[in-house]
Amino acid sequence: MRSPPPLHALFIINSLAGGGAERVFTTLVDQFSRRPEEFAITVALLDNEAEEAYHLPAGVRVERLNTRGGLLRSITQTRKLVRRLRPDVTLSFLSRANVAAIVAMRRTGKGAVISERVNTTAHLRTGRLGFLSRLLIRGTYPSARHIIAVSEGVARTLESDFDIAPDRISVIYNPVDMDRIHVLAQQQPAIPVTTADFVTMGRLVDNKNTAMAIRALARLGSKTGTGGNLIVLGEGPLREDLTALAASLGLAERVHFAGFIANPYAVLARAGCYLLTSHAEGFPNAMMEAMAVGLPVVATDCPSGPAEILEVHLEGNGAAFGQGGALVAMDDDAAMARCMAELTGPRREAFSAAARQRAAAFSVESAVERFRAALMDAVPPVRMAARMPAQAQVS
Repeated sequence: MRSPPPLHALFIINSLAGGGAERVFTTLVDQFSRRPEEFAITVALLDNEAEEAYHLPAGVRVERLNTRGGLLRSITQTRKLVRRLRPDVTLSFLSRANVAAIVAMRRTGKGAVISERVNTTAHLRTGRLGFLSRLLIRGTYPSARHIIAVSEGVARTLESDFDIAPDRISVIYNPVDMDRIHVLAQQQPAIPVTTADFVTMGRLVDNKNTAMAIRALARLGSKTGTGGNLIVLGEGPLREDLTALAASLGLAERVHFAGFIANPYAVLARAGCYLLTSHAEGFPNAMMEAMAVGLPVVATDCPSGPAEILEVHLEGNGAAFGQGGALVAMDDDAAMARCMAELTGPRREAFSAAARQRAAAFSVESAVERFRAALMDAVPPVRMAARMPAQAQVS
């Protein structure tokens, strides 16, 4: 008996230029491409970036569009692509790709599954552009067949602020590829690092609030007796401002801007503590990856993700210790400094073991199976029926 044809799934993202969402997207493409009898994968990259931080598996079909970051161009070109490819289902990551996929699939009778990676309200919190973006999301997201939120906080925000029914939302935490991370962590780091050092990682933009880490280091001084440095992994438009801040606080020799490093895990595995200082997150990939190599973390209680990962709440306090690290109030660099001293002291090994154990709960296999279920559920019944053996259809 001839096997039924695989389902055609179109995976859509802005680009692979770098970031946590792009890393998870690439992992999912890799995992689904290993099931050719079930899925035929095409990847659509909305922006044709000159450099890409992540690489797709060999043999995966890639459609490189050239929307240059424009929403209208993204919608128009995605609609043309959907008409040409006629996918059975789409899976998209990031707001612009999500909106484009929903609009493109709206009249096809087929499902758009979208993955919301940020706390939408917090991420789009200010300005006229933020207002228009929230309005656009409110007008499109309810039309998605299913929405995958990256944390409970993101899910609740979609319900309360964007009127999306709870039964249309699933929470699937980002997968942590522990085996891959541990292999890469064994390599030699690209820069010098010791257990006296603190690390923070992410784009140098307002939302990541890297300035808080620098101010916390200034408050910490040499209280730990180590005089550790702060290593900043990532690039962005605020690099000059942050460099100037470090110099103004007398930390020019202790804050190292290392830029983008292809293998950050070798650095993380040898550091003393990880700092997450964001104003908003969907699910902080970098924090989870730091915990995977046994790095204790100090994270802000931002919406959303850190409190869920550490399994602790502030409840009016400036700081609270949880599973693998500490949670502090946003912009409270004094509380962060106190926790930095605690986590690099005698209790570090206990927090390190707890961090590694907590990260192990976020397996790739579990996340992939839940994404698979969401995609299958979004495929039109007539298409699913066509894939069933003839005998099963008769019975």
